[in-house]
Amino acid sequence: MEKHEHTHAVLRRLARASGHLDAVRRMIEEGRDCSEVLIQLSAVRAELANAGKVILKDHIDHCVVRAVRENDEESIRLLKGAIDSLL
Repeated sequence: MEKHEHTHAVLRRLARASGHLDAVRRMIEEGRDCSEVLIQLSAVRAELANAGKVILKDHIDHCVVRAVRENDEESIRLLKGAIDSLL
């Protein structure tokens, strides 16, 4: 498995998202205000979206460039599917 340039950045973002999600769970268990919970959920979504963007950029910079050079249509097709899933 290939390790990409931004692996550590993605892992940090995922750790933050996980921490926010843990906070959401605790807030719900404690019966905290819904607006506070929604703000934390928004933070989780933002971290996940940012992690997805970093992974996508890294994928384009490395894998897609290689796929285009090698005329690898399957990798390009998979990228299109991944973009659809991300969006």
